Amino acid sequence: MATQKLYAGAKLRELRTKLGLTQKDFAARLGVSLPYLNQMENNNRPISTTVVLALASEFGLDVTELSAGDSERLVSDMREALADPVFQGKLPPMADIRLTASNAPALARALLDLHQSYRQVHERLASLDEALGREEARAAPSAWEEVRDFFHYCDNYIDAVDQAAEHFAGRTGGHRNMRVAAVSALANAGVTVEFEDTDTLRRFDPDSKTLVLSGRVAAQTQTFQLLLQVALTSQNKLLEATLDLARFTTSDARSIAKIGLANYFAGAALMPYTRFHAAAQSCRHDLELLSSQFGASIEQVAHRLATLQRPAAKGVPFFFVRVDQAGTITKRHSATRLQFARFGGACPLWNVHRAFETPGRFLRQLAETPDGVRYISLARDISKPAGRFGAPVRRFAIALGCEMRHADQLVYADGMDMSRDSAFEPIGISCRICERKACHQRAVPPLERHLIVDQNLRETLPYRVE
Repeated sequence: MATQKLYAGAKLRELRTKLGLTQKDFAARLGVSLPYLNQMENNNRPISTTVVLALASEFGLDVTELSAGDSERLVSDMREALADPVFQGKLPPMADIRLTASNAPALARALLDLHQSYRQVHERLASLDEALGREEARAAPSAWEEVRDFFHYCDNYIDAVDQAAEHFAGRTGGHRNMRVAAVSALANAGVTVEFEDTDTLRRFDPDSKTLVLSGRVAAQTQTFQLLLQVALTSQNKLLEATLDLARFTTSDARSIAKIGLANYFAGAALMPYTRFHAAAQSCRHDLELLSSQFGASIEQVAHRLATLQRPAAKGVPFFFVRVDQAGTITKRHSATRLQFARFGGACPLWNVHRAFETPGRFLRQLAETPDGVRYISLARDISKPAGRFGAPVRRFAIALGCEMRHADQLVYADGMDMSRDSAFEPIGISCRICERKACHQRAVPPLERHLIVDQNLRETLPYRVE
């Protein structure tokens, strides 16, 4: 099998810029000629093994950072944006899209930002009759999307926060003492913790320094909220410094991101990286065992598995998604080549939608995307109890999966017949960019294909796709 060539010119230039080196000095330290370095930085030549080893030995670079993860995400996002009808005509060649994502990632992100702004303006104009009543509500999604992209392009791993949480957890002696440790840390900061019979999950009064938690929710949820308050109280300088580096465009986005970072700290403290990573490998990523071992919920465990991207100690690259009953994606992250639709819901053929039909059970699925990549996907409903009679139940389902090359590291792959091509169900990203011509669950026509509508013929779909 031929070795895949590594093109990472943008990352090579970024490293040189951070080090403050000229091309001449950088080339000398890498042991290559100046023209050769120039060609690598412009992706005219792949990065050689000699250069990779020099990057590791000279600069201590984790060579896994040279992978094309960011480029693949940008390619997927650009491809979806360029499929919008506003771009009349055919999509640019895939080679051009990949070249832009690899050589000019800043330009690619600028294009995505511009397209997102266009969509928001277009939606407001298209619903002008409702604009006055909905304008304020429409402002929130842009901030949410900005924060979502921040975590997305950080590979859902924030090293400084993760390390701080692991350091905090190291002083507690395990998850069984985590609740006590969190209350103690808050007490040292002058915060009093109280529990009330209320639907409000968490309420903090900064004047009296009183934290009130709901006594109706599960114990692991209470512990998580305690740790979240520890982050906001004791790790505020770290959170603010991280937010400064992120440079969010609005105060709303910064506020939302701060809660996101506090949530990240809570999850990382409850499931400290080194210990959790080792436990996950040992039990082959059995979510129920990990949930019991670390005193966390199934959703918390699944989300944490998707954050194990610490350089030099990376876990299995998972995708993780949470959907509601309408199919709307409420959480998403992928360290795999599978990238979720930025707009709309997930593919209806995906097993995450069937999880609502089988509460309390794990569903397994072998799936193949239109690009030929195969995955194993695990889905389960995680509906959240109301805590009292008559209160509304929040219903969600999650999916966690990875590419088939990692399937042997998952206990959920045991007993599945992976030898037959027919065992892999065809799934897509979203209908409007899916290339499959004859999908029986297609909701809207694909934007990239010409349609043939025959009034004398009706098959599964009311049109045929060329």
